[in-house]
Amino acid sequence: MNTKIMADSACDLSKDHYNEYDIEMVPLTVHLNEKEYKDVKDINPTTIYNAMREGKTPKTSQVPPQTFKSIFTSYAKKNQPLVYIAFSSGLSGTYQTAKMMEMEVKDEYPEAVLHVIDTKCASIGYGLIVLHAAMLAKEGATAEEINEAASYQAAHMEHIFTVDDLEYLLRGGRVSKTAAFVGSLLKIKPILHVEDGKLVPLEKIRGSKKLFPRMLEIMEERGTDLENQTIGISHGDDIERAEALAAMIKERFKPKDVIIEMVGSVIGAHAGPGTIALFFMNNMNK
Repeated sequence: MNTKIMADSACDLSKDHYNEYDIEMVPLTVHLNEKEYKDVKDINPTTIYNAMREGKTPKTSQVPPQTFKSIFTSYAKKNQPLVYIAFSSGLSGTYQTAKMMEMEVKDEYPEAVLHVIDTKCASIGYGLIVLHAAMLAKEGATAEEINEAASYQAAHMEHIFTVDDLEYLLRGGRVSKTAAFVGSLLKIKPILHVEDGKLVPLEKIRGSKKLFPRMLEIMEERGTDLENQTIGISHGDDIERAEALAAMIKERFKPKDVIIEMVGSVIGAHAGPGTIALFFMNNMNK
């Protein structure tokens, strides 16, 4: 029996990806206008971005423990190996909850083949790891082989991104007040990255025209074997800029493929409209 791959909705993959690779998806929760929505299933990112443009502040919450316990138990009962590749523990409590439920289920089913991986990644950077794992699973790789491959890729997945307004990240507690203030100064565009699973400001760029060229310079500095990679780009409801960045990357680095997806509701609720994020394998250990 092939290993089943599971992800949560913060990987920002499309429904086509879930269907094509038979990936089990568990949704985080989005709170908007005093209502709760299951991400992907009940709400789409455009709704979130439009609400934010109107001044509303959506909130998010992790996957409930019982959801994990139910899913993990169902796979343990049928003796099917399961690898859950999780959203960064630095940005959500979802991974920690899953680990607790993994231990509970393994107490009851000691023979269960169940792995829970903290990617310390987000959005399509996280999604690329899930896709690679799902391809390995389709080819018949064992849960242990998938766990090893996904853990290695997670340790080398670079996130370079920019946001239109750091105020959104400030509201969600994702960056400091100082970083938000500096980023709000006239014509200053922030570049951020992910360090040990958390969002960290990297540089301040004066003027939008210099932003993408600098992101590509960082990509060249940190990337490895870019021509043989699938590069990920995600955007906060700004497909034109995402496609412009993709064209620059294709021209300069000629990668194997570039995947573009919208930043989903969960991450979008914190990053805001206009976010542009770039993901690739780096040549360093995090």
